[in-house]
Amino acid sequence: MVTDKDYQIATKLVRGGQHRSENRETSEALYMTSGFVYDSAEQAAAAFRDEIDTFVYSRYGNPTVKMFEQRLALLEGAEACRATGTGMAAVFGALACQLKSGDRVVASRALFGACHAILTKILPKWGVITELIDGTDLAAWQAALETPAKLVFLESPSNPVLELVDIAAVCDLAHDAGALVLVDNVFASPLYQKPLELGADIVIYSTTKHIDGQGRLLGGAVLGKASFVEDVFLPFYRQTGAAISAFNAWVMLKSLETLPLRVAAQTENARQVAAFLYNHPKVKSISYPGHDSHPQHDLAKRQMSGFGNMLAFEIDGDQAVAFRFLNALALIDISNNLGDSKSLACHPFTTTHANLSDADRASLNITPSHIRLSVGLEDKIDLIADLESALAAIG
Repeated sequence: MVTDKDYQIATKLVRGGQHRSENRETSEALYMTSGFVYDSAEQAAAAFRDEIDTFVYSRYGNPTVKMFEQRLALLEGAEACRATGTGMAAVFGALACQLKSGDRVVASRALFGACHAILTKILPKWGVITELIDGTDLAAWQAALETPAKLVFLESPSNPVLELVDIAAVCDLAHDAGALVLVDNVFASPLYQKPLELGADIVIYSTTKHIDGQGRLLGGAVLGKASFVEDVFLPFYRQTGAAISAFNAWVMLKSLETLPLRVAAQTENARQVAAFLYNHPKVKSISYPGHDSHPQHDLAKRQMSGFGNMLAFEIDGDQAVAFRFLNALALIDISNNLGDSKSLACHPFTTTHANLSDADRASLNITPSHIRLSVGLEDKIDLIADLESALAAIG
């Protein structure tokens, strides 16, 4: 089996975690089973006491899922990983397994809409205190962490306007305050940013995005030290039913084999699209960490090894103009998903962040003219032509 020190990332994504059965299959096996059998009642009892290393029930663990988890852990450089049914199951589980009434969470204000709802609507019902701050402002982090906190939660780059957080600096401040740091690393992808190397304690993914990358399946993952993943997260995971299906894990296991090829091509397309949009008279602004115009471009170069396929831009106009632009797209689809092989555009103000108040959206710099674009694998010439045609159509 490939270990974490043997090969480069591309090789690990093809070979990592592989466990062949007695049939010696080339492709990883798909174990579609809910349960497992034992040679004796004594063996079953020992399995439930964790005295022997065996599978018990697919809600607890499954051979196919385990291969997926081991491969993800090798990619991330993590000691342990557990895969979940969705990305939001990963986010909620990683938070909920640690928090109780009276605990305090400090988070960057720039979050995906569902993450924002967990922090501002669900956790406060349990008596958890949450404070949202400007994640780009280190002074704000320092001030917020002068008060004891249990956890720090952030996205970088953020959804949808790609603001960055200085992960290493925030981790130093959080650890000095006794807090663990959770990073949602979806926009960067596990290829282009390594939060654990920057000091984070826990990394979260919606594996629905780049890891599957083809719009087929839902999934999530929680990664970090074994002491957290196995001792803190796993009991919560087992009892609350957050497990991913073996079929979804198997498809994503195969998807990992092509992840570097897909993301590299998408990133190059995004670079070309950003350059086109920056120079277009009907585009008010763009936000792409890989473009010189991004206010945190230097930070992006420091903590990211690549800039990914996600960008945001503002149409020069109001919501009606933004809708005319979206409706004029012929190649790029309108969808709230991202990280797909197909290019996808959405209007965050009325979709992914529609549950936020006007004040919250304003604080996140999300305007009615914003478009979030997930750049896919189509030819860049066709993508730019589609964008140019739609921009011409808005009048």
